[in-house]
Amino acid sequence: MATDQSEILGIFTRTRALLEGHFVLRSGLHSGHYFQCAQVCQRMDAVERLAELLVARLKDFKFTTVLAPAMGGLVIGQEVARQAKARYIFAEKENNVLVMRRGFTLSPGEPVLIVEDVVTRGGRVLECLEIVRQAGGVPVAVAMLVDRSAGSARFEVPAISLLELSFPTYPADAVPEWLAKIPVQKPGS
Repeated sequence: MATDQSEILGIFTRTRALLEGHFVLRSGLHSGHYFQCAQVCQRMDAVERLAELLVARLKDFKFTTVLAPAMGGLVIGQEVARQAKARYIFAEKENNVLVMRRGFTLSPGEPVLIVEDVVTRGGRVLECLEIVRQAGGVPVAVAMLVDRSAGSARFEVPAISLLELSFPTYPADAVPEWLAKIPVQKPGS
């Protein structure tokens, strides 16, 4: 397993997806590290390999559909679905809330895997889980490239990640002085 971790971290480093500086995360928290998965997702060889590693960890889960939240989960979600030979749909923001649009529906009891790129607190994953339940589907697991919470983000279904890391995060009113001296970036998720 250590070899996988080394390879995965190498992919993020090689593609410049792991950034250092002062960042405001989608959650509103501040951090000295940021995963810009869009950098990985422009390299289809990297996406293919990361999805291959993720699908291998999902062999015990039965699902027929993959649901990914836009924007971050789109590319990896589609590749996981392709490799798993599953249907692929996505949720997108409408009035600042994730919804299924474009005619996407779920059948009653349809087993669904949620795929996300990076999870810090899990807000978008929770929204996707609710979307699946409201549409009559059954969420079976959550799969992610990076779990920034190092396992502390909890869901009512199993969560599988390729990389678990915990970089410190800070509320806006508690940013340490050394981090506050660095210009703030909000790269987007």
